[in-house]
Amino acid sequence: MTAAPIAVALDAPDLETAARWATLVTPHVTTVKVGLELYLRYGPDVVASVRGASRVQVFLDLKLHDIPATVRGAARAVARLKPAYLTVHAAGGPAMIREAVEAAPASKIAAVTVLTSLDDADLRAVGIEGPAPDAVRRLAALAVGAGAQALVCSPQEAAGVRAEVGPDITLITPGVRPAGADTQDQARVATPEAALAAGADLLVIGRPITAAPDPGAAAAAMAATLRKFPGERPPGAPRRGR
Repeated sequence: MTAAPIAVALDAPDLETAARWATLVTPHVTTVKVGLELYLRYGPDVVASVRGASRVQVFLDLKLHDIPATVRGAARAVARLKPAYLTVHAAGGPAMIREAVEAAPASKIAAVTVLTSLDDADLRAVGIEGPAPDAVRRLAALAVGAGAQALVCSPQEAAGVRAEVGPDITLITPGVRPAGADTQDQARVATPEAALAAGADLLVIGRPITAAPDPGAAAAAMAATLRKFPGERPPGAPRRGR
C-alpha cells in the first residue's frame, strides 16, 4: 500500500508523545514533521526518536532566518541528521538561501514564502507588498533562483506558484484541513483534495490527525481518501498536464 503524501506535524508536548504519534502514522504517510518547539526542547535526539526503525522521511521545520553565515552554520549543524527537508525563510534573501543549500546538500532546502497564518492585512502591517498570492510568487521565484529545491506555501497559492517555478520544485502546503474541520490559527486553508489538485506534492497536516482519539486510524482514513482522489500522483509520477 502506497503511503500518502502527507507530513504529519508532530507538535507534541513531549518526546514520548511525538515518538508514539510517529509510530502510529508512519505506516500510512511518507513524512513526519518536527517543528521548532520540539527541536528546541529535545535537540537532535528528537529526530532519531521520531524516525525510529522506519524509513519515514523527517521534515525538520526550523524556519531558519538570519545572516547568511549564521544560517550556513545552523544548516551544517543539522545536516548530519539527514532530514529530507529543512526549512528557511525565503525573506532571508538569496545569499542566505544559497548558504543553506550548500551547507546541507543531502537535504532539500524548503523556502517558506508567506506563513499560512498571515492574511493581506497582516502583510500590510509588517510592510510586505501584497496581496498574499503576489508576495508568495515573488518570494518563490527568488528562492528557486537561489537554489531552493522546495517551497512552502498555502494551498491557495499552490497553482500560481507551480506556474511560476515549473514542475521540478517540490511544493509543500501547510494550512490543509479536511472539509468541516476547525481552521484554528490558519488563515489561508484548503482541503487535502484541493491542495493536491492545485499542484501540491506534500500536505502538512497536524491536529486533524494528532488530536484524533486514534492518530493512526485518522492517518489511515485520510490516506485512503487521498488514494481515491484522481488528482493524487504516486511518488515520482509526472503531474498531469505538465
